[in-house]
Amino acid sequence: MRRGLAATVIVAAVAAVAAVGCGAGSGGDLVVTGTAPATPYAGPLYVPHQEVDEDGVEAIRTESGAAGRALECDGEIYEGGGGPGGWGRDDGGKTPEEGLRAYFDIEVPDVPEEGYRLERREKDRALFSYDVDGRTKVAVIVAKDREGSPGWGPETSASCDPAELPASFTDSRSYEIWTDRDGDRVPITEVHTSVGSEHCDWQKAHFLSRGGDADGKGRLYGRDPEGVLPDGMLTSAYDGDVPMPVHARDTGYRHEDRALWLVERDPSKVYVRTPDGVEIWPEVAKGMGCA
Repeated sequence: MRRGLAATVIVAAVAAVAAVGCGAGSGGDLVVTGTAPATPYAGPLYVPHQEVDEDGVEAIRTESGAAGRALECDGEIYEGGGGPGGWGRDDGGKTPEEGLRAYFDIEVPDVPEEGYRLERREKDRALFSYDVDGRTKVAVIVAKDREGSPGWGPETSASCDPAELPASFTDSRSYEIWTDRDGDRVPITEVHTSVGSEHCDWQKAHFLSRGGDADGKGRLYGRDPEGVLPDGMLTSAYDGDVPMPVHARDTGYRHEDRALWLVERDPSKVYVRTPDGVEIWPEVAKGMGCA
């Protein structure tokens, strides 16, 4: 099982209303020679892991086993898992590299499909890492000949927030990554936007996700200038031309020509400044999404 931190904030809701990008390689090599990191992972390649009926960072760490320990995230671990299951008799590979390919074939993870480096190998396990500036952002541990699962196959995996992955990868995904006042990319668990789902014919709508409010709950907001969303989906009306409230504050978050402003005492809507003025994006009603 792969559990994502997105499930504990509002990213899960965005997945219901936005088109989700499919994992796809760009024609590069799955495994490269790479350069040894400044601080290679020296911990165990096996850490007992189990599926837990909880959400949050600690649950992801528990489920991701040794792969979670091998990460070098700037923020929190974003996704990971493994669980007690294995792989089918026809899925295992003859080499660790084929075991890594089996990981992509079986799990279909939303992470880069090229540029992994064999960081460490032991008799029956191997660690593959995807590094950015010498730091591991995706870790996959493959194992050999587990009970009922012959050959090499995926045992545990873990990844950092997509904002820590290269723009060459994230620019092709469904989420839009914002930056902060310093121009640094903001974790999608904190804020991100996405276009409405083509499946529900919502492409002319836009959604903004926020996580980490004072109440600990994530929130989802909608922009619907052409009225494509169903009645009752937004808790109030979208408005594309309003004055900026006196008590609004600039969060510093930016995406292209959009700037996010908030009124702390009223989390039911956000204000988005553009070169054309100020828009109100109201909150999406609880339980609403693209079926």
